Amino acid sequence: MRIVVLTGAGISAESGVPTFRGKGGLWRRYDPKDLATPEAFERDPKLVWEWYDWRRGLIAKAEPSEAHKILAKLEKEKDLWVITQNVDGLHQRAGSKRVVELHGNIWRVRCVSCGVRYYDHRVPLEEIPPRCKECGGLLRPDVVWFGEALPQEALERAYELSLSAEIFLAVGTSAQVYPAAELPLIAKRSGAKLVEINPEETPLTPHADVSIRTGASEGLRRFFYTIIDGEGD
Repeated sequence: MRIVVLTGAGISAESGVPTFRGKGGLWRRYDPKDLATPEAFERDPKLVWEWYDWRRGLIAKAEPSEAHKILAKLEKEKDLWVITQNVDGLHQRAGSKRVVELHGNIWRVRCVSCGVRYYDHRVPLEEIPPRCKECGGLLRPDVVWFGEALPQEALERAYELSLSAEIFLAVGTSAQVYPAAELPLIAKRSGAKLVEINPEETPLTPHADVSIRTGASEGLRRFFYTIIDGEGD
């Protein structure tokens, strides 16, 4: 049985990671939507990197939630894959190996000159903006900014997994950001049972076979250890 799990900001919120959006999302006087863009980076890379350095510092202090750990544990027992909209790397820190990152990873950098990508976990960064260790060019966070397309390889893999899922779980996602929001519907049309775990109703709710109105950890615990184990594999 293939189980595919789409995770959003809600799963990392339980680890204390802010969403950086909405009323509490302002940093200094700036809206994240004014910073997470190619235009903002071209205009003031130092300011953008100061924001990302601050974000990285917050994420570095966070620990994987119970939800992250449940998925990592079950990956060893089931054909389970995670597709995540999050860039914090907490799924991998919890032990998950089969993770598709739709929006990149905040701990990975990309050189705008030579294109090299590599991980840099330093907190705080010694130099802002940081420079490429290969060519000395300007580095940027290897994440998807507003106005940018998702990585083609990750998106194609996400579509493949959604088409092959027998159970598809949407966990802690608002189901409003496309193309990620389309994945549960693709799975549903392909015959998967669709399960939503979210404290609030979302646009996905009318399409879900099961809606569990709790946070990510409680919802995953209830689903996997009560419903799945109760029915067997």
